[in-house]
Amino acid sequence: MSDFTRDEFAEVLDTAERMHAVLERPIRRVPTLRGTTIANVFYEPSTRTRVSFELAGKNLSADVVNIAASGSSVEKGESLIDTFQTIQALGADIVVVRHSRAGAPELASRHLDCGVINAGDGTRGHPTQALLDLYTARRRLGDVEGRKIVIVGDILHSRVARSGIWAFARMGAEVVLSGPPSLLPDTMEALTNGTGEVRIEHDLDGAIQGADIVMALRVQRERMQAGLLPDLREYARRWSVNPARLERAQRHALVMHPGPMNQGIEISPAVAYSEQSVIEEQVANGVAVRMAVLYLLLTGEGRR
Repeated sequence: MSDFTRDEFAEVLDTAERMHAVLERPIRRVPTLRGTTIANVFYEPSTRTRVSFELAGKNLSADVVNIAASGSSVEKGESLIDTFQTIQALGADIVVVRHSRAGAPELASRHLDCGVINAGDGTRGHPTQALLDLYTARRRLGDVEGRKIVIVGDILHSRVARSGIWAFARMGAEVVLSGPPSLLPDTMEALTNGTGEVRIEHDLDGAIQGADIVMALRVQRERMQAGLLPDLREYARRWSVNPARLERAQRHALVMHPGPMNQGIEISPAVAYSEQSVIEEQVANGVAVRMAVLYLLLTGEGRR
């Protein structure tokens, strides 16, 4: 996401709009990618992202193969590069990669002739999540330029936040980060990539004032063991997105969450299932966005 231009973002989002029209048909399948093979290689557990890519490929009539580290030759000591080269030799046209180590998809792209899509790597990034968040915001609010988005939670370790910051800032939104000081970055340079307005405000009540979008991030309980998080009750008191705090935002403000949710901690059930919540739309829109990414890569129509 860090080197996408506005035109490239617009190209993906415009293509996603066409794919959304396909999903509204009685039969949600087109023959566009018939004869191509997509391999979903997930070294981490996933439901939303993996199923979304699987549906996206099948809706475009591609053959989709799902490969998990568990039960594969990885358990026998096969290296990451060997796994990818084996998949390519078996005829994959696109490899979708999720890995716990940052840079794994980039490593794959250096050793494969086929296309590679990053489905989340370590704490570095989750590009298609950022794209679907942008797409959801654009469908509801129109142009995000000049809009205020507040991202609250564990910014430091969140690949969703990192990609989202790059994407929304590039498109001209004001990005405000909030959360415990131990879970916020020391510098904005690595996050902004020199573009857009990004700032930190520790007090969520102040940060959320006038927001157009409020995105809560999942509380990762393992951070408590490392001493990076306060008591969960204290976290919920200071940084949970609840109805009282949401009243400080714009009346039309959207509530987002990448999932899975810890209800009652980072977000209250009353907010998660409110009329302002677009959490289910994010999941649904993820299919259209990933269809767009697959289409642009496999047909060669994209500039990337």
